[in-house]
Amino acid sequence: MSKTSVNARLAMIQAFANFMDNGSQSATVIFYEGVQPASPAIAADPAKALVTLTFPEPCIKEVTSAYVELYPTNTATVIKTGTAAWARIYSGAGEVAADLTVGTDIALANTNLALGGSLQINSFKIRS
Repeated sequence: MSKTSVNARLAMIQAFANFMDNGSQSATVIFYEGVQPASPAIAADPAKALVTLTFPEPCIKEVTSAYVELYPTNTATVIKTGTAAWARIYSGAGEVAADLTVGTDIALANTNLALGGSLQINSFKIRS
């Protein structure tokens, strides 16, 4: 396993933070049901989308040597009943920033989302 220095890790985290806030839109995170694509380069199936949460602009609350903390998302309405299995974060430019596995990379109080329900993320830290 490779290890980076604190300064290198901080530079990578800061670059990620700048990438997230780049663009004319707000950064978003979309939760999906089903199998996560093998790579962020593979398009997500829009029919598997359960809910789209939007971050405020700027979305970065704090950058440390260990993580980037994002501001809380809006409260969004679930558009389809299903079990959230993974999430994809998009930058303000609409570019894929990261794919996260629910239960491993990101925790939800309840992964079973119901049509018409609501979801908000109050604490969102991306660790290096």
